[in-house]
This record gives sequence, C-alpha cells and structure tokens, in this order.
Amino acid sequence: MIPPEFEYVRPGSLDEAVSALADAGEDGKPLAGGQSLMPLLRMRLAYPEVLIDLDRVPELREIRDLGDALFVGAMATHHQVVNDPLVQRHVPLLAQATATVADPAVRHRGTFGGALAHADPASDLPAVAVALDAVCNVRSARGSRDIPAADFFVDWMTSALEPDELLVGVTVPKLGPGWSTHYEKFHRTAQAWAVVGVACAVRRERDTVTDCRVALTNMGHAPVRATAVEQGLAGGPLTDATARQAAEHAAEGTSPPGDLHGSAEYRAHLARVLTRRALLATART
Repeated sequence: MIPPEFEYVRPGSLDEAVSALADAGEDGKPLAGGQSLMPLLRMRLAYPEVLIDLDRVPELREIRDLGDALFVGAMATHHQVVNDPLVQRHVPLLAQATATVADPAVRHRGTFGGALAHADPASDLPAVAVALDAVCNVRSARGSRDIPAADFFVDWMTSALEPDELLVGVTVPKLGPGWSTHYEKFHRTAQAWAVVGVACAVRRERDTVTDCRVALTNMGHAPVRATAVEQGLAGGPLTDATARQAAEHAAEGTSPPGDLHGSAEYRAHLARVLTRRALLATART
C-alpha cells in the first residue's frame, strides 16, 4: 500500500530536530531506522503529517564512555551496538541481545533508540534496558529529562515520551567484575519476533550470588522484571538445582498474551524453561 501524504523534514543537528518536533506537535513523528515505522505507514496504521528524519544528526549516533556508565545514542544502529568494543566489554548483555535482532540487513539499518521508542513488548531490547537499570535520556524544546527504563515502557507500543520529546540516547551502567550475562530467546522462525525472551545478568562473589537481574520479553504489555527469580537466587549458590527452583517462579506477576504463536500458558512455560537456561548460561561464563 501507499503511505498517506506527509511533510518530510531532514534536520542536520539535534537542536534542529528538537525544534522540528516542537513545531510539528502531535502531528510529527521521528524517523530513525524505519524498520518498524515504515511498515506502519504502508499499512496506514500511522498517520503523521510531518516525518522528521534523524539520519543526519551525528550527535545521536555516538557511543561513549561516561566513567561508570556508557551513553548509547538513539541512532546507533544494531550493528554498531553489537560490534562496539565498549559495549562488548562493559555491558555485554546489550551486545548479546542485539545480535539476535532480526537479520544482518535489519541490524545495519535499525536503531537502538528506535527499538526502545517503538515500545513493542515482543522486541528484545526493552527487556534488556530494564534488566540493566538503564536510563532513557529525553529532550524537547522545553528541556531535558531522564526516565528510568522501568518507567519508560508504559503499555503495548506506548512509551513515556511526550509528543514533542525525542529519545536522545540511553545511559547504561557498566557491569563490573563478577558479572555474567546471557540473553535467551525462543522464536519459531529465523528473524522472527521473540515468543518469549529472557535477559539475565548475575553477579557472583566466589560461589555466592550477590546480585541478580532477570527481565522478560513478551510476557506482558511491557517488559517484566522477574523479581521472584532474583530474590530466589540472592545470597546463595548458582547451581542446576537452585536455577531450576528459582526459574519456576519466572512467570509470577506476568500477563503473557495468547496469540497465533502460543497461548498464555505456553508462554509461561517458556519463561520458566528459558530463565533456567539463561541462569545456567551465566554460571558457565
């Protein structure tokens, strides 16, 4: 299908992009990689009157070291995130999960910030941002604000962004010594959305779990933190038995959807199985 008519704006700086979004108001829509937005336009499920292309805003592509955290620009492509040495060293979970997104063609074009702002609960990166306690850096003509990832994803394809706000980037705390991470994902066909995904980060001192973070993909209208799993492992060893026992609680507090890819009960089963796998994978690294 042919998209509805819209005005096209291509700013060359962050200030110009923010100004263009403010001028457009609720009728404006930022265009990042376009991997999600363009199909919506073609199917006429989105009707922006002004499309603001961010491709020529260099400030949004940066990945830089902030000392105790990394800043990942919203326009950094998935390919860039996967292969960035800072990401691989300090927040490997982000690289691990991003490597599972779609296929190489999509990863070269799709963007980190676009995947977050789209707020699809079946997308891999929102759960990772929640597991890593990331903070979304937002800017508008009215000023800047920081939104914790746990508060950024409000509902199905709904974020905390106001119509005039632009996601500039994400601040991700570094994972220091003792951390192991893994992203486990089940999808029925290659390059498909996750039926269920599990983002897992475990910190151990000797044989004791001192911190554990587990977040679930596609187990509700937004990413879900599996707090019962985290609490079940804290202060003890990570073994096959403790991983199995903790993973049995993975679906607690979730509201998984039922659709063509699986019932709610099936997704709850997958959450338990994949969480156990993810936990044991961290134990081996």
